[in-house]
Amino acid sequence: MTGTQRRQQLIEIGRALFAERGYDATSIEEIAQRAQVSKPVVYEHFGGKEGLYAVVVDREMSSLLDMINSSLTQNRSRVRLEQVALALLTYIEERTDGFRILMRDQPAAAAEGTYSSLLNEAVNQVAYILAGDFERRGLDTSLATLYAQALVGMVATAATWWLDEREPSKEVVAAHLVNLCWNGLTGLESDPRLASQWTRGTGERPSGTAS
Repeated sequence: MTGTQRRQQLIEIGRALFAERGYDATSIEEIAQRAQVSKPVVYEHFGGKEGLYAVVVDREMSSLLDMINSSLTQNRSRVRLEQVALALLTYIEERTDGFRILMRDQPAAAAEGTYSSLLNEAVNQVAYILAGDFERRGLDTSLATLYAQALVGMVATAATWWLDEREPSKEVVAAHLVNLCWNGLTGLESDPRLASQWTRGTGERPSGTAS
């Protein structure tokens, strides 16, 4: 292997072990053994277990944030909520190991790269979008952060539950989350669907989808 290929191999092996066992229970010895290299090779690339862990977490954070950010940059308000929920659920579906790493224990010295810091970033971006919506509707923009905390927290908690359940489908989960966010308990739709599904299926749109 080239140096670049070896580094990528070690990252993938570390990612799998950290997801399976957590940071503390994973050793440099086992990482090296799975890669069929000596321990000094791992140290040469990352300086130790913490360095490898930091690289793995940074990549997972970047991947998830990219998905969330892209979902917040277009479409109407309700559709943006749908896309945020779908982005997180899709990340869990496609990068389950990465999500487990972000949810697991972290080195005590790690000041950043935690799931909570990622959610805080998501809250900040959702709050910015909600503030614009609130201003257009004559609502108190100072409450945008409160609503963002509630929305992101609800989606994140449901997504953590779905990590192990995987039923119903991510589209159904996202539709019901947005149903609750958008309509409230007193205005729940009996058969919520994502706005994109209504468009494809009938050309109609669900009530309340205007921005």
